[in-house]
Amino acid sequence: MHAPVAEPLTISVALCTYNGAAYLDAQLDSLLGQQRRPDEIVIADDGSADDTRARLRAFRARAAQRGVEVVLIENAANLGYVRNFEQALAAARGALQFPCDQDDVWRADKLARMAAEFERRPDLLLLHSDARLVDAQGHATGMTLFRALEARRAELDALHAGRGFDVLRRRNLVTGAPVALRRELLAAARPFPPELVHDEWLALIAAATGTVDAIEDTLIDYRQHGGNQIGIRRRGLADKFEDLRRLRPETLHGLAARMDLLGTRLQGLGARVPDACLAGARDKARHMRLRAALPPRGFARIGTVLREARGGAYGRYSNGLRSMLRDLLRGD
Repeated sequence: MHAPVAEPLTISVALCTYNGAAYLDAQLDSLLGQQRRPDEIVIADDGSADDTRARLRAFRARAAQRGVEVVLIENAANLGYVRNFEQALAAARGALQFPCDQDDVWRADKLARMAAEFERRPDLLLLHSDARLVDAQGHATGMTLFRALEARRAELDALHAGRGFDVLRRRNLVTGAPVALRRELLAAARPFPPELVHDEWLALIAAATGTVDAIEDTLIDYRQHGGNQIGIRRRGLADKFEDLRRLRPETLHGLAARMDLLGTRLQGLGARVPDACLAGARDKARHMRLRAALPPRGFARIGTVLREARGGAYGRYSNGLRSMLRDLLRGD
């Protein structure tokens, strides 16, 4: 007898819009052009004042002709980027959910490639891909998202090896537009805290309670046009040198507070979270507060920095040598 064939996982796209008429049609066309079409598209419009809503209503009728249900939520008042995405994801019914920005274009095999990974790997909670960065007209800039983020080979290999929490606790590599997640992740991640962008929060919760991985292919065109809620650009040497000088203690306190929020949420999830993840969140908060409270310039500051370096904290929780230099060079 043959083993029963598992049913394909249902797919929801969660699209958020706000005054997006300039680029919206290209994204909508790419959703209907998927090799594996979504079962539903949930669209949450956050109070657009242009003709975005008219375009979305026309799209709903066009999608229905292709057998794709569109659920259109029209907010009476602006909720803001994070709350609107949380609303759209909560309304989506698919086993797999794909956050979607209004101004990108998805490669035709995006849904098929990513859904196949989830169907093959029951432990996988969140998957993200690389993206091709394009300009406002859709022309390639010669840059990808992972290159702009300076994702290192060791970081990507650690993700592939199941050590996502170690990577993402140190720094975020997950941007919402190329992400897919299982619906059950939302039960652990909601409500989204306003102190963190939703994609970073979802990735951290997923990595602490399951597996996060990355596809290194560029499955979307990520449009950079100056009006992005969260844009991407590669920083040059001048930017990096300025970073060394301008780091302020309040920035580090903010990072510590975010880890406190994460630690509190992880503790509330109980046995689903390994002790090492909870301890790691708390120790990063400690490390950030210590950096924020460094003594004035002199031997006391140097000694504190060197002790943290010898214990490996700069490598685990900060940006290694660059963060050490920041702490030695900055003037509070």
